[in-house]
Amino acid sequence: MVKLDGWFLWLILFWVIFLPTMMSIGGFFMFRKFLKRLPKEDGKSDLDWEEHYLKETIALWKKEEKALLEELVKPVPELFRDVARQKIAGTIGKLALEEKAKAITQDLVVRGYIIATPKRDHKFLLKTLREQKIDVTPYQQLF
Repeated sequence: MVKLDGWFLWLILFWVIFLPTMMSIGGFFMFRKFLKRLPKEDGKSDLDWEEHYLKETIALWKKEEKALLEELVKPVPELFRDVARQKIAGTIGKLALEEKAKAITQDLVVRGYIIATPKRDHKFLLKTLREQKIDVTPYQQLF
């Protein structure tokens, strides 16, 4: 019979807490992805619409706007950066299609970023826009 004391007891207790916690966190993110994949009333899911907007507007993007988008998604952890970039670019594409824009502009990138991201990320956006010397007054109502 194994006696549970000392370092082995602490290892078992750590593992009993660590494993369910990590599984819960992973399950939460997988469930969110599953919900985004579910079709809505129109037959398309949120991810389908993001992909649609990206495909429709891919030719409208210029190097400067792509670089600005990359600069804005830098604070997102590497693991989630692609997902964030797709969501934000999808929102920008939606705005461009609604406004029948001939090209993706800096204005569309900033407005799309503000709309697509939670309020907690807006502090970094303001800091980045100031560093890029972009006037934020036209976007105050979106914050």
